[in-house]
Amino acid sequence: MIFVFKTSVKTKKQIKKLKPHIDKILRKSKWNFDLEDCDKILRIDHEEHEALEIIDLLKIHKFHCEELE
Repeated sequence: MIFVFKTSVKTKKQIKKLKPHIDKILRKSKWNFDLEDCDKILRIDHEEHEALEIIDLLKIHKFHCEELE
């Protein structure tokens, strides 16, 4: 399934900082940020719904994150 999140992540440097933490939660899953989008979209292709863990992770790192429907 594809899950989509609106975030406040703005730079590749920020993504690089988050990468090991996201990879730990989403083992063997595909994910990417679209920094060109006005909502700074995080797309996740994952079998399980891990929204709360992803939202909490970004909040810990001082980023806004909310799942879009």
